[in-house]
Amino acid sequence: MSTGQLKNQLRLPGICLVLALGTLFLYWPVAHHEFVALDDNLYVTANPQVQAGLSWAGVKWAFQNTMASNWHPLTWLSHMADWQMFGPNPAGPHLVNVGFHIANVLLLFAWLNGATGAGWRSAGVAALFAWHPLHVESVAWVAERKDVLSAFFWLLALLAYTRYARGRDEWRVTSDQPAGPPATCHPSLLYLLVLFLFACGLMSKPMVVTLPFVLLLADFWPLGRMAKAECGMRNLKVLVVEKIPFLALAAAAGSVNFIAQKAGGATWSADALPLHIRLANALVSYVRYLSKTFWPADLAVIYPYQKHWPLWLVFTAAALLGFWSVTVVWRARQNPFLFFGWFYFVGTLVPAIGLVQVGPQAMADRYMYLPSIGLFVLLVWGVDALLAKQPRRKEIAALAGTAALGACLIIASLQLQYWQNSVKLFLHAVETTTDNYTADAYLGGALDNAGLADAALPFYAESVRLAPMFAISQWDLGMALLRKGRAGEAAEHLAVASRLTPGDAVIHCYYGKALAAAGKPDAAKAQFTEALRLKPGDTEAQAALAALLAAHPELK
Repeated sequence: MSTGQLKNQLRLPGICLVLALGTLFLYWPVAHHEFVALDDNLYVTANPQVQAGLSWAGVKWAFQNTMASNWHPLTWLSHMADWQMFGPNPAGPHLVNVGFHIANVLLLFAWLNGATGAGWRSAGVAALFAWHPLHVESVAWVAERKDVLSAFFWLLALLAYTRYARGRDEWRVTSDQPAGPPATCHPSLLYLLVLFLFACGLMSKPMVVTLPFVLLLADFWPLGRMAKAECGMRNLKVLVVEKIPFLALAAAAGSVNFIAQKAGGATWSADALPLHIRLANALVSYVRYLSKTFWPADLAVIYPYQKHWPLWLVFTAAALLGFWSVTVVWRARQNPFLFFGWFYFVGTLVPAIGLVQVGPQAMADRYMYLPSIGLFVLLVWGVDALLAKQPRRKEIAALAGTAALGACLIIASLQLQYWQNSVKLFLHAVETTTDNYTADAYLGGALDNAGLADAALPFYAESVRLAPMFAISQWDLGMALLRKGRAGEAAEHLAVASRLTPGDAVIHCYYGKALAAAGKPDAAKAQFTEALRLKPGDTEAQAALAALLAAHPELK
Protein backbone atom coordinates (compact mmCIF):
# COMPACT_ATOMS: atom_id res chain seq x y z
CA MET A 1 0.00 0.00 0.00
CA SER A 2 1.39 3.40 -0.99
CA THR A 3 1.77 6.31 1.41
CA GLY A 4 -0.98 8.18 -0.43
CA GLN A 5 -3.41 5.28 -0.10
CA LEU A 6 -2.63 4.95 3.60
CA LYS A 7 -3.27 8.67 4.12
CA ASN A 8 -6.62 8.40 2.36
CA GLN A 9 -7.63 5.45 4.52
CA LEU A 10 -6.65 7.24 7.72
CA ARG A 11 -8.07 10.64 6.78
CA LEU A 12 -11.72 10.08 7.73
CA PRO A 13 -11.02 8.29 11.05
CA GLY A 14 -8.46 10.99 11.83
CA ILE A 15 -10.96 13.77 11.17
CA CYS A 16 -13.55 12.05 13.37
CA LEU A 17 -11.00 11.63 16.15
CA VAL A 18 -10.01 15.31 16.06
CA LEU A 19 -13.65 16.41 16.05
CA ALA A 20 -14.58 14.14 18.95
CA LEU A 21 -11.53 14.85 21.13
CA GLY A 22 -11.63 18.60 20.43
CA THR A 23 -15.29 18.76 21.44
CA LEU A 24 -14.71 16.67 24.54
CA PHE A 25 -11.76 18.86 25.54
CA LEU A 26 -13.83 22.03 25.08
CA TYR A 27 -16.82 20.83 27.09
CA TRP A 28 -15.13 18.69 29.75
CA PRO A 29 -15.39 21.51 32.37
CA VAL A 30 -19.17 21.00 32.54
CA ALA A 31 -18.46 17.93 34.65
CA HIS A 32 -17.85 20.41 37.49
CA HIS A 33 -20.84 22.67 36.78
CA GLU A 34 -23.95 22.94 38.93
CA PHE A 35 -27.59 22.74 37.93
CA VAL A 36 -28.83 26.26 37.14
CA ALA A 37 -31.96 27.97 38.45
CA LEU A 38 -33.60 28.16 35.03
CA ASP A 39 -35.78 25.15 34.18
CA ASP A 40 -33.30 22.64 35.64
CA ASN A 41 -35.62 22.47 38.65
CA LEU A 42 -38.62 21.89 36.39
CA TYR A 43 -36.88 19.18 34.40
CA VAL A 44 -34.74 17.51 37.06
CA THR A 45 -34.04 18.81 40.56
CA ALA A 46 -37.64 19.43 41.69
CA ASN A 47 -39.45 16.95 39.48
CA PRO A 48 -40.64 13.87 41.43
CA GLN A 49 -41.63 12.00 38.26
CA VAL A 50 -38.12 12.33 36.84
CA GLN A 51 -36.55 11.45 40.18
CA ALA A 52 -38.57 8.22 40.31
CA GLY A 53 -36.36 6.96 37.48
CA LEU A 54 -37.39 4.81 34.54
CA SER A 55 -40.53 2.76 35.07
CA TRP A 56 -43.69 1.86 33.22
CA ALA A 57 -45.54 4.50 35.22
CA GLY A 58 -42.86 7.02 34.23
CA VAL A 59 -43.22 6.11 30.55
CA LYS A 60 -46.99 6.65 30.73
CA TRP A 61 -46.48 9.99 32.50
CA ALA A 62 -43.94 11.11 29.89
CA PHE A 63 -46.30 10.40 27.00
CA GLN A 64 -49.43 11.78 28.66
CA ASN A 65 -48.29 15.06 30.22
CA THR A 66 -47.51 18.48 28.76
CA MET A 67 -45.46 19.80 31.66
CA ALA A 68 -43.05 22.63 30.75
CA SER A 69 -45.60 23.66 28.07
CA ASN A 70 -44.31 21.02 25.64
CA TRP A 71 -45.03 17.48 24.63
CA HIS A 72 -41.61 15.84 24.44
CA PRO A 73 -41.80 12.36 26.02
CA LEU A 74 -38.37 11.16 24.87
CA THR A 75 -36.76 14.15 26.54
CA TRP A 76 -38.49 13.27 29.81
CA LEU A 77 -37.38 9.64 29.50
CA SER A 78 -33.77 10.73 28.96
CA HIS A 79 -33.87 12.79 32.16
CA MET A 80 -35.36 9.82 34.03
CA ALA A 81 -32.55 7.62 32.77
CA ASP A 82 -30.03 10.24 33.95
CA TRP A 83 -31.48 10.30 37.46
CA GLN A 84 -31.55 6.52 37.63
CA MET A 85 -27.86 6.35 36.65
CA PHE A 86 -26.43 9.42 38.36
CA GLY A 87 -28.92 10.53 40.99
CA PRO A 88 -28.64 14.20 42.01
CA ASN A 89 -25.05 14.53 40.75
CA PRO A 90 -25.11 17.18 37.97
CA ALA A 91 -21.92 15.86 36.36
CA GLY A 92 -23.76 12.89 34.83
CA PRO A 93 -26.47 14.73 32.86
CA HIS A 94 -24.00 17.43 31.84
CA LEU A 95 -21.67 14.83 30.30
CA VAL A 96 -24.59 13.04 28.65
CA ASN A 97 -25.36 16.32 26.88
CA VAL A 98 -21.73 16.50 25.78
CA GLY A 99 -21.94 12.92 24.52
CA PHE A 100 -24.99 13.71 22.40
CA HIS A 101 -23.27 16.82 21.05
CA ILE A 102 -20.20 14.80 20.03
CA ALA A 103 -22.46 12.24 18.35
CA ASN A 104 -24.24 15.05 16.48
CA VAL A 105 -20.92 16.48 15.31
CA LEU A 106 -19.87 13.11 13.89
CA LEU A 107 -23.29 12.49 12.33
CA LEU A 108 -23.18 15.90 10.63
CA PHE A 109 -19.75 15.14 9.23
CA ALA A 110 -20.84 11.69 8.08
CA TRP A 111 -23.95 13.08 6.36
CA LEU A 112 -22.22 15.93 4.54
CA ASN A 113 -19.22 13.82 3.55
CA GLY A 114 -21.43 11.01 2.31
CA ALA A 115 -23.76 13.35 0.43
CA THR A 116 -21.10 15.57 -1.17
CA GLY A 117 -17.83 13.61 -1.09
CA ALA A 118 -16.11 16.82 0.07
CA GLY A 119 -14.29 15.54 3.14
CA TRP A 120 -12.42 18.67 4.25
CA ARG A 121 -15.33 21.03 3.67
CA SER A 122 -17.62 18.65 5.56
CA ALA A 123 -15.08 18.57 8.37
CA GLY A 124 -15.02 22.38 8.43
CA VAL A 125 -18.80 22.56 8.82
CA ALA A 126 -18.75 19.89 11.52
CA ALA A 127 -15.97 21.68 13.43
CA LEU A 128 -17.86 24.98 13.35
CA PHE A 129 -20.95 23.17 14.59
CA ALA A 130 -18.90 21.49 17.33
CA TRP A 131 -17.07 24.53 18.67
CA HIS A 132 -19.19 27.58 17.90
CA PRO A 133 -19.97 29.71 20.99
CA LEU A 134 -23.68 29.92 20.09
CA HIS A 135 -23.99 26.22 20.89
CA VAL A 136 -22.67 26.45 24.44
CA GLU A 137 -26.18 27.07 25.77
CA SER A 138 -27.61 23.91 24.17
CA VAL A 139 -24.79 21.72 25.48
CA ALA A 140 -24.00 23.22 28.91
CA TRP A 141 -27.63 23.54 30.06
CA VAL A 142 -29.11 20.29 31.37
CA ALA A 143 -32.68 21.43 30.70
CA GLU A 144 -31.78 21.87 27.03
CA ARG A 145 -31.30 18.12 26.59
CA LYS A 146 -34.14 18.48 24.12
CA ASP A 147 -31.83 20.37 21.75
CA VAL A 148 -29.06 17.81 21.50
CA LEU A 149 -31.48 14.88 21.61
CA SER A 150 -33.77 16.16 18.85
CA ALA A 151 -30.72 17.06 16.72
CA PHE A 152 -29.47 13.49 17.16
CA PHE A 153 -32.63 12.11 15.54
CA TRP A 154 -32.68 14.92 12.96
CA LEU A 155 -29.18 14.05 11.70
CA LEU A 156 -29.88 10.32 11.75
CA ALA A 157 -32.98 11.05 9.66
CA LEU A 158 -30.87 13.01 7.13
CA LEU A 159 -28.43 10.10 6.88
CA ALA A 160 -31.23 7.58 6.39
CA TYR A 161 -32.96 9.85 3.86
CA THR A 162 -29.78 10.19 1.81
CA ARG A 163 -29.45 6.40 1.76
CA TYR A 164 -33.12 6.11 0.79
CA ALA A 165 -32.92 8.71 -2.00
CA ARG A 166 -29.88 7.11 -3.60
CA GLY A 167 -31.02 3.55 -3.03
CA ARG A 168 -34.40 4.29 -4.58
CA ASP A 169 -32.84 5.16 -7.92
CA GLU A 170 -30.41 2.25 -7.73
CA TRP A 171 -33.19 -0.22 -6.89
CA ARG A 172 -35.38 1.12 -9.70
CA VAL A 173 -32.61 0.75 -12.28
CA THR A 174 -31.19 -2.64 -11.27
CA SER A 175 -34.50 -4.34 -10.47
CA ASP A 176 -35.23 -4.45 -14.22
CA GLN A 177 -31.97 -6.25 -14.92
CA PRO A 178 -31.73 -10.08 -15.19
CA ALA A 179 -29.63 -10.20 -12.01
CA GLY A 180 -32.51 -8.67 -10.02
CA PRO A 181 -32.53 -5.84 -7.48
CA PRO A 182 -29.43 -4.98 -5.43
CA ALA A 183 -28.78 -6.82 -2.18
CA THR A 184 -29.47 -3.75 -0.07
CA CYS A 185 -32.29 -2.64 2.19
CA HIS A 186 -35.47 -1.94 0.25
CA PRO A 187 -36.08 1.85 -0.15
CA SER A 188 -39.53 1.50 1.41
CA LEU A 189 -37.97 0.27 4.66
CA LEU A 190 -35.52 3.17 4.63
CA TYR A 191 -38.41 5.57 4.02
CA LEU A 192 -40.21 4.18 7.08
CA LEU A 193 -36.99 4.50 9.06
CA VAL A 194 -36.77 8.20 8.16
CA LEU A 195 -40.39 8.67 9.27
CA PHE A 196 -39.65 6.88 12.56
CA LEU A 197 -36.58 9.01 13.24
CA PHE A 198 -38.57 12.14 12.46
CA ALA A 199 -41.23 11.06 14.94
CA CYS A 200 -38.52 10.50 17.57
CA GLY A 201 -37.19 14.00 16.89
CA LEU A 202 -40.67 15.47 17.31
CA MET A 203 -40.99 13.63 20.61
CA SER A 204 -37.74 15.26 21.74
CA LYS A 205 -38.40 18.87 20.72
CA PRO A 206 -41.14 20.27 18.46
CA MET A 207 -38.73 22.65 16.67
CA VAL A 208 -37.78 19.82 14.29
CA VAL A 209 -41.14 20.19 12.49
CA THR A 210 -39.21 21.80 9.62
CA LEU A 211 -37.50 18.54 8.60
CA PRO A 212 -39.83 17.94 5.58
CA PHE A 213 -38.76 21.35 4.23
CA VAL A 214 -35.08 20.50 4.76
CA LEU A 215 -35.49 17.14 3.02
CA LEU A 216 -36.87 19.00 0.01
CA LEU A 217 -33.89 21.37 0.13
CA ALA A 218 -31.57 18.35 0.28
CA ASP A 219 -33.28 16.98 -2.84
CA PHE A 220 -32.04 20.10 -4.62
CA TRP A 221 -28.58 20.09 -3.00
CA PRO A 222 -26.56 18.03 -2.19
CA LEU A 223 -28.59 15.06 -3.46
CA GLY A 224 -29.39 16.63 -6.85
CA ARG A 225 -32.68 14.74 -7.21
CA MET A 226 -34.41 17.64 -8.94
CA ALA A 227 -31.71 17.83 -11.62
CA LYS A 228 -32.37 14.21 -12.57
CA ALA A 229 -35.91 14.92 -13.70
CA GLU A 230 -37.10 14.21 -17.19
CA CYS A 231 -39.53 17.05 -16.53
CA GLY A 232 -38.50 19.44 -13.74
CA MET A 233 -41.92 20.49 -12.43
CA ARG A 234 -43.28 16.94 -12.58
CA ASN A 235 -40.31 15.66 -10.62
CA LEU A 236 -40.75 18.45 -8.06
CA LYS A 237 -44.37 17.40 -7.62
CA VAL A 238 -43.27 13.80 -7.00
CA LEU A 239 -40.76 14.93 -4.40
CA VAL A 240 -43.35 17.10 -2.65
CA VAL A 241 -45.88 14.26 -2.58
CA GLU A 242 -43.15 12.06 -1.10
CA LYS A 243 -43.04 14.47 1.89
CA ILE A 244 -46.79 14.36 2.66
CA PRO A 245 -46.48 11.78 5.48
CA PHE A 246 -43.76 13.93 7.05
CA LEU A 247 -45.96 17.01 6.77
CA ALA A 248 -48.83 15.13 8.43
CA LEU A 249 -46.57 14.14 11.34
CA ALA A 250 -45.30 17.70 11.64
CA ALA A 251 -48.83 19.13 11.63
CA ALA A 252 -49.98 16.70 14.31
CA ALA A 253 -46.98 17.35 16.57
CA GLY A 254 -47.20 21.09 15.99
CA SER A 255 -50.88 21.14 16.97
CA VAL A 256 -50.26 19.15 20.15
CA ASN A 257 -47.41 21.43 21.22
CA PHE A 258 -49.28 24.63 20.39
CA ILE A 259 -52.16 23.46 22.59
CA ALA A 260 -49.67 22.50 25.32
CA GLN A 261 -47.94 25.88 25.17
CA LYS A 262 -51.19 27.79 25.22
CA ALA A 263 -52.54 25.74 28.13
CA GLY A 264 -49.28 26.25 30.03
CA GLY A 265 -49.37 30.01 29.49
CA ALA A 266 -46.15 29.99 27.43
CA THR A 267 -47.63 31.76 24.41
CA TRP A 268 -48.15 35.50 24.61
CA SER A 269 -51.57 36.82 23.61
CA ALA A 270 -52.15 38.96 20.54
CA ASP A 271 -53.23 41.79 22.85
CA ALA A 272 -49.85 41.78 24.61
CA LEU A 273 -47.85 41.40 21.40
CA PRO A 274 -49.73 42.39 18.23
CA LEU A 275 -48.64 40.85 14.94
CA HIS A 276 -46.73 43.93 13.73
CA ILE A 277 -44.56 43.86 16.89
CA ARG A 278 -43.87 40.13 16.52
CA LEU A 279 -43.09 40.53 12.82
CA ALA A 280 -40.68 43.41 13.50
CA ASN A 281 -38.90 41.39 16.19
CA ALA A 282 -38.69 38.38 13.86
CA LEU A 283 -37.05 40.43 11.07
CA VAL A 284 -34.56 42.05 13.42
CA SER A 285 -33.86 38.73 15.17
CA TYR A 286 -32.90 37.05 11.87
CA VAL A 287 -30.23 39.70 11.38
CA ARG A 288 -29.14 39.48 15.03
CA TYR A 289 -28.73 35.70 14.65
CA LEU A 290 -26.60 36.28 11.57
CA SER A 291 -24.53 38.82 13.47
CA LYS A 292 -23.96 36.55 16.45
CA THR A 293 -23.02 33.67 14.17
CA PHE A 294 -20.26 35.63 12.45
CA TRP A 295 -19.37 37.80 15.47
CA PRO A 296 -20.37 35.91 18.65
CA ALA A 297 -20.14 38.76 21.18
CA ASP A 298 -22.34 39.58 24.20
CA LEU A 299 -24.02 36.18 24.27
CA ALA A 300 -26.57 35.89 27.08
CA VAL A 301 -28.95 33.28 28.42
CA ILE A 302 -31.86 35.77 28.18
CA TYR A 303 -32.28 38.53 25.59
CA PRO A 304 -35.01 40.97 26.67
CA TYR A 305 -37.93 41.53 24.33
CA GLN A 306 -37.98 45.00 22.80
CA LYS A 307 -41.48 45.94 21.70
CA HIS A 308 -40.53 49.02 19.71
CA TRP A 309 -37.63 48.55 17.31
CA PRO A 310 -36.73 51.67 15.29
CA LEU A 311 -38.48 51.61 11.91
CA TRP A 312 -35.23 52.16 10.03
CA LEU A 313 -33.77 49.04 11.67
CA VAL A 314 -36.81 46.90 10.83
CA PHE A 315 -36.81 48.04 7.18
CA THR A 316 -33.05 47.54 6.92
CA ALA A 317 -33.39 44.01 8.28
CA ALA A 318 -36.20 43.25 5.83
CA ALA A 319 -34.14 44.66 2.94
CA LEU A 320 -31.08 42.59 3.86
CA LEU A 321 -33.11 39.38 4.17
CA GLY A 322 -34.85 40.10 0.87
CA PHE A 323 -31.57 40.90 -0.89
CA TRP A 324 -29.91 37.70 0.29
CA SER A 325 -32.94 35.60 -0.61
CA VAL A 326 -33.11 37.02 -4.13
CA THR A 327 -29.34 36.62 -4.55
CA VAL A 328 -29.23 32.95 -3.59
CA VAL A 329 -32.22 32.19 -5.83
CA TRP A 330 -30.44 33.95 -8.71
CA ARG A 331 -27.26 31.96 -8.04
CA ALA A 332 -29.05 28.67 -7.35
CA ARG A 333 -27.85 26.88 -10.49
CA GLN A 334 -24.24 28.06 -10.30
CA ASN A 335 -23.90 27.74 -6.48
CA PRO A 336 -26.65 25.43 -5.20
CA PHE A 337 -25.03 25.25 -1.76
CA LEU A 338 -25.91 28.95 -1.28
CA PHE A 339 -29.58 28.21 -1.88
CA PHE A 340 -29.49 25.22 0.48
CA GLY A 341 -27.55 26.96 3.25
CA TRP A 342 -29.54 30.19 3.26
CA PHE A 343 -33.02 28.69 3.13
CA TYR A 344 -32.02 25.97 5.59
CA PHE A 345 -31.15 28.76 8.06
CA VAL A 346 -34.26 30.82 7.33
CA GLY A 347 -36.66 27.85 7.28
CA THR A 348 -35.48 25.97 10.35
CA LEU A 349 -35.67 29.15 12.45
CA VAL A 350 -39.34 29.79 11.61
CA PRO A 351 -40.78 27.80 14.59
CA ALA A 352 -38.65 29.81 17.04
CA ILE A 353 -38.48 33.22 15.37
CA GLY A 354 -41.39 34.59 17.42
CA LEU A 355 -44.27 34.83 14.95
CA VAL A 356 -45.99 32.77 17.64
CA GLN A 357 -44.24 34.17 20.69
CA VAL A 358 -43.32 31.60 23.36
CA GLY A 359 -41.79 33.01 26.52
CA PRO A 360 -40.43 36.49 27.30
CA GLN A 361 -37.19 36.30 25.25
CA ALA A 362 -36.64 38.17 21.99
CA MET A 363 -34.30 35.41 20.75
CA ALA A 364 -32.14 32.65 22.23
CA ASP A 365 -28.76 31.11 21.42
CA ARG A 366 -30.24 27.62 21.76
CA TYR A 367 -32.57 28.24 18.81
CA MET A 368 -29.52 28.31 16.52
CA TYR A 369 -28.36 24.78 17.33
CA LEU A 370 -29.77 23.30 14.11
CA PRO A 371 -30.30 26.42 11.93
CA SER A 372 -26.62 27.36 12.15
CA ILE A 373 -25.74 24.31 10.03
CA GLY A 374 -27.12 26.11 6.98
CA LEU A 375 -24.93 29.15 7.59
CA PHE A 376 -21.86 26.97 8.17
CA VAL A 377 -22.45 25.17 4.86
CA LEU A 378 -22.92 28.52 3.10
CA LEU A 379 -19.72 29.87 4.66
CA VAL A 380 -17.41 26.90 4.11
CA TRP A 381 -18.55 26.04 0.59
CA GLY A 382 -18.70 29.76 -0.24
CA VAL A 383 -15.09 30.36 0.81
CA ASP A 384 -14.02 27.34 -1.23
CA ALA A 385 -15.81 28.73 -4.28
CA LEU A 386 -14.24 32.17 -3.81
CA LEU A 387 -10.78 30.63 -3.64
CA ALA A 388 -11.33 28.31 -6.60
CA LYS A 389 -8.99 30.22 -8.91
CA GLN A 390 -6.35 31.00 -6.31
CA PRO A 391 -3.07 29.12 -6.91
CA ARG A 392 -2.60 28.46 -3.17
CA ARG A 393 -6.24 27.91 -2.29
CA LYS A 394 -5.54 24.99 0.06
CA GLU A 395 -3.04 26.92 2.15
CA ILE A 396 -5.27 30.02 2.32
CA ALA A 397 -8.34 27.94 3.24
CA ALA A 398 -6.39 26.03 5.90
CA LEU A 399 -5.09 29.26 7.43
CA ALA A 400 -8.51 30.95 7.44
CA GLY A 401 -10.19 27.85 8.82
CA THR A 402 -7.63 27.40 11.57
CA ALA A 403 -7.99 31.05 12.62
CA ALA A 404 -11.81 30.86 12.65
CA LEU A 405 -11.94 27.59 14.57
CA GLY A 406 -9.30 28.77 17.03
CA ALA A 407 -11.37 31.90 17.73
CA CYS A 408 -14.48 29.76 18.19
CA LEU A 409 -12.72 27.51 20.70
CA ILE A 410 -11.45 30.46 22.73
CA ILE A 411 -14.77 32.32 22.82
CA ALA A 412 -16.77 29.14 23.50
CA SER A 413 -14.42 28.26 26.36
CA LEU A 414 -14.96 31.71 27.88
CA GLN A 415 -18.73 31.50 27.39
CA LEU A 416 -18.77 28.08 29.04
CA GLN A 417 -17.42 29.58 32.28
CA TYR A 418 -20.62 31.57 32.78
CA TRP A 419 -22.56 28.31 33.01
CA GLN A 420 -20.72 27.14 36.14
CA ASN A 421 -23.55 28.28 38.40
CA SER A 422 -26.68 30.42 38.44
CA VAL A 423 -25.08 33.56 39.87
CA LYS A 424 -22.41 33.74 37.14
CA LEU A 425 -24.94 32.95 34.43
CA PHE A 426 -27.48 35.63 35.30
CA LEU A 427 -24.91 38.23 36.34
CA HIS A 428 -23.37 37.90 32.87
CA ALA A 429 -26.83 38.32 31.29
CA VAL A 430 -27.46 41.48 33.33
CA GLU A 431 -24.03 42.88 32.39
CA THR A 432 -24.29 42.18 28.65
CA THR A 433 -27.89 43.32 28.07
CA THR A 434 -29.96 46.35 29.01
CA ASP A 435 -33.33 46.58 30.81
CA ASN A 436 -33.36 42.81 31.28
CA TYR A 437 -36.02 42.40 33.96
CA THR A 438 -36.10 38.61 33.60
CA ALA A 439 -32.35 38.29 34.17
CA ASP A 440 -32.58 40.68 37.13
CA ALA A 441 -35.27 38.51 38.72
CA TYR A 442 -33.33 35.29 38.18
CA LEU A 443 -30.11 36.86 39.45
CA GLY A 444 -31.90 37.97 42.60
CA GLY A 445 -33.17 34.43 43.09
CA ALA A 446 -29.71 32.96 42.54
CA LEU A 447 -28.15 35.32 45.07
CA ASP A 448 -30.95 34.57 47.54
CA ASN A 449 -30.37 30.82 47.18
CA ALA A 450 -26.65 31.40 47.71
CA GLY A 451 -27.40 33.05 51.06
CA LEU A 452 -26.82 36.60 49.80
CA ALA A 453 -30.26 38.04 50.56
CA ASP A 454 -29.09 41.63 50.91
CA ALA A 455 -27.34 41.48 47.54
CA ALA A 456 -30.50 40.04 45.95
CA LEU A 457 -32.84 42.88 46.95
CA PRO A 458 -31.56 45.52 44.45
CA PHE A 459 -32.00 43.10 41.54
CA TYR A 460 -35.54 42.19 42.62
CA ALA A 461 -36.33 45.90 42.90
CA GLU A 462 -34.84 46.65 39.47
CA SER A 463 -36.88 43.87 37.90
CA VAL A 464 -40.06 45.29 39.43
CA ARG A 465 -39.14 48.79 38.27
CA LEU A 466 -38.60 47.59 34.70
CA ALA A 467 -41.68 45.33 34.57
CA PRO A 468 -44.27 46.10 37.28
CA MET A 469 -46.64 43.56 35.71
CA PHE A 470 -44.14 40.69 35.93
CA ALA A 471 -45.66 38.54 38.68
CA ILE A 472 -42.49 36.59 39.43
CA SER A 473 -40.57 39.76 40.29
CA GLN A 474 -43.36 41.08 42.50
CA TRP A 475 -43.50 37.74 44.32
CA ASP A 476 -39.73 37.49 44.73
CA LEU A 477 -39.39 41.04 46.05
CA GLY A 478 -42.36 40.61 48.36
CA MET A 479 -40.98 37.39 49.83
CA ALA A 480 -37.49 38.87 50.24
CA LEU A 481 -38.94 41.84 52.13
CA LEU A 482 -41.12 39.56 54.26
CA ARG A 483 -38.10 37.49 55.29
CA LYS A 484 -36.36 40.72 56.34
CA GLY A 485 -39.31 41.71 58.55
CA ARG A 486 -40.52 44.53 56.29
CA ALA A 487 -44.08 43.21 56.23
CA GLY A 488 -45.82 46.39 55.10
CA GLU A 489 -43.63 46.76 52.01
CA ALA A 490 -43.86 43.02 51.35
CA ALA A 491 -47.67 43.17 51.38
CA GLU A 492 -47.66 45.83 48.66
CA HIS A 493 -45.73 43.62 46.23
CA LEU A 494 -47.55 40.41 47.17
CA ALA A 495 -50.83 42.23 46.56
CA VAL A 496 -49.72 42.93 42.97
CA ALA A 497 -48.56 39.33 42.54
CA SER A 498 -51.91 38.02 43.78
CA ARG A 499 -53.80 40.26 41.33
CA LEU A 500 -51.62 39.12 38.44
CA THR A 501 -52.00 35.42 39.33
CA PRO A 502 -55.34 35.21 41.15
CA GLY A 503 -55.48 31.43 40.99
CA ASP A 504 -52.24 30.84 42.94
CA ALA A 505 -53.08 29.66 46.47
CA VAL A 506 -49.48 29.96 47.67
CA ILE A 507 -49.31 33.67 46.82
CA HIS A 508 -52.60 34.33 48.63
CA CYS A 509 -51.31 32.47 51.67
CA TYR A 510 -48.11 34.49 51.94
CA TYR A 511 -49.91 37.72 51.14
CA GLY A 512 -52.08 36.89 54.13
CA LYS A 513 -48.99 36.31 56.29
CA ALA A 514 -47.59 39.70 55.27
CA LEU A 515 -50.88 41.39 56.08
CA ALA A 516 -51.07 39.66 59.47
CA ALA A 517 -47.50 40.74 60.28
CA ALA A 518 -48.36 44.29 59.18
CA GLY A 519 -51.27 44.43 61.64
CA LYS A 520 -54.14 43.93 59.20
CA PRO A 521 -55.88 40.78 60.52
CA ASP A 522 -59.18 41.28 58.63
CA ALA A 523 -57.44 41.47 55.28
CA ALA A 524 -55.16 38.58 56.26
CA LYS A 525 -58.15 36.36 57.06
CA ALA A 526 -59.64 37.08 53.63
CA GLN A 527 -56.40 35.97 51.94
CA PHE A 528 -56.11 32.75 53.97
CA THR A 529 -59.75 31.98 53.17
CA GLU A 530 -59.12 32.53 49.45
CA ALA A 531 -56.03 30.29 49.57
CA LEU A 532 -58.09 27.49 51.13
CA ARG A 533 -60.84 27.98 48.55
CA LEU A 534 -58.29 27.56 45.78
CA LYS A 535 -56.50 24.68 47.48
CA PRO A 536 -58.76 22.99 50.07
CA GLY A 537 -56.88 21.20 52.80
CA ASP A 538 -53.65 23.19 52.34
CA THR A 539 -51.93 22.67 55.69
CA GLU A 540 -49.86 25.87 55.56
CA ALA A 541 -52.88 28.08 54.95
CA GLN A 542 -54.87 26.20 57.59
CA ALA A 543 -52.12 26.67 60.18
CA ALA A 544 -51.74 30.36 59.33
CA LEU A 545 -55.51 30.93 59.62
CA ALA A 546 -55.66 29.04 62.91
CA ALA A 547 -52.81 31.13 64.34
CA LEU A 548 -54.51 34.32 63.19
CA LEU A 549 -57.85 33.36 64.78
CA ALA A 550 -56.10 32.37 68.00
CA ALA A 551 -54.44 35.79 68.14
CA HIS A 552 -57.63 37.60 67.12
CA PRO A 553 -60.65 35.69 68.51
CA GLU A 554 -62.93 38.54 67.43
CA LEU A 555 -62.49 37.37 63.82
CA LYS A 556 -64.15 34.00 64.43
